[in-house]
Amino acid sequence: MRPPTLGLCHNSAASGNGMFSQKERAWERMSLDEGKRLKYKEEARHPGSNSPVLQDNEGGKMATAFVEGDVFVGDGKVLEHAMVLVEGDRIVKVAKGKTAVPRGADRISLNGSMLLPGFIDCHVHLCLDGSPDPVTTLMKDPAPITTLKASRLARQTLMSGVTMVRDMGGKDTIDICLRDAIRSGLVLGPRMLVSRRMVCMTGGHGWQFGREADGPDEVRKAAREQIRGGADLVKFMATGGVLTPGVEPGAAQLTEEELRAGIEEAHKAGRRTATHAMGTEGILNALRAGIDSIEHGVYMNEEAISFMKKKSIPYIPTLSALFHIENKGVEAGIPAYAVEKTKRVKPHHLNSIRMAREAGVMVAAGTDAGTPFNEHGRNAGEMIFLVEQGYSPADALRAGTSIAARVLGVEKDFGTVQEGKVADLVVVKGNPLEDMNRLLTSVAVVMQGGKVVRNDL
Repeated sequence: MRPPTLGLCHNSAASGNGMFSQKERAWERMSLDEGKRLKYKEEARHPGSNSPVLQDNEGGKMATAFVEGDVFVGDGKVLEHAMVLVEGDRIVKVAKGKTAVPRGADRISLNGSMLLPGFIDCHVHLCLDGSPDPVTTLMKDPAPITTLKASRLARQTLMSGVTMVRDMGGKDTIDICLRDAIRSGLVLGPRMLVSRRMVCMTGGHGWQFGREADGPDEVRKAAREQIRGGADLVKFMATGGVLTPGVEPGAAQLTEEELRAGIEEAHKAGRRTATHAMGTEGILNALRAGIDSIEHGVYMNEEAISFMKKKSIPYIPTLSALFHIENKGVEAGIPAYAVEKTKRVKPHHLNSIRMAREAGVMVAAGTDAGTPFNEHGRNAGEMIFLVEQGYSPADALRAGTSIAARVLGVEKDFGTVQEGKVADLVVVKGNPLEDMNRLLTSVAVVMQGGKVVRNDL
């Protein structure tokens, strides 16, 4: 299965042919990297990067050295007093101890801060704004308003240290266009992999902005439509959910046969698949049909856990979503049906996470950001929730970096601080392994593709 292409814009009808030219072009007067006037040349791109290589006025690649600090590599190891050298959009050297810094390289002195891989959120909805009833808001807002809000939320997400997201369902082609606008440099935001419209049964969870389909042939066609429209993956709704009125979270929706047809079609096109699956029957239907990741997984049982462990199928629990709904409640304007369902399913959800942890199932960080009070830009909170559920800080950080990259199929270029990887990096003041709250309060530097987009040191 091919890895997602994170380089040039997807040139599809859905993203607007000709909107972002593939010709060589230079971008002047950028506000990045301390206001320097730098040329962005598309022919200097590296495969797998969505950022052009920064070049100085003399034509050489820009270099940045992170010095005098500890490095969380992303695989659980920490390098003390290390130096990380970035040239262009790639990490070219990682060394422990005092190491010479090339002449002319910009120095960023960590001084007690920690350098980490850019955070990756495996489950967001940038079309949802985190309001008390975000689906109703989405359906009422004109598309231009949703697009403008999504662009703002994307920038907010990047500035928090999240350099890549997997968007798990949007309206119309907004998520596709936002992805391509970010890739072209038109707006700032995290690298995006998008599923476009969620495939659901008629009247099923997410029907308001999903693609309704019934029967294997129709589900197959729906999957083809998402691929034609530029989707990086295809998402299927195997069960009911919390935010759709009149559906039961534990009830199976798309059948095993329907799921298999859609999944086969996605795999034929080299796309990965994911499923919204809360109830046991729906989880098992998706697993037997060949799904690539389970989202939410509220009512896991031993059969599902064993299957996922044996097949290395990742689990993205999205703890953040239920926490914020229960914490805020109807008093904050969240629909009563959503609060009632959340309170009913949450104990089962926590039990499923315990089972997955004890069995060693691969768990990746995903927030479901955009659901009620689940704010874009506070995505790192998911890693804190994982620690509260018994994961070590190092394992929680892996869930939001190297494991997340593996789930998205981009581990060759992202997810760890290693030579040859794309320079998506975050600096956190202090040591988040000792205080995970620093992931939310103390992000100081964000680098994406070798460009410093935030520097508060």
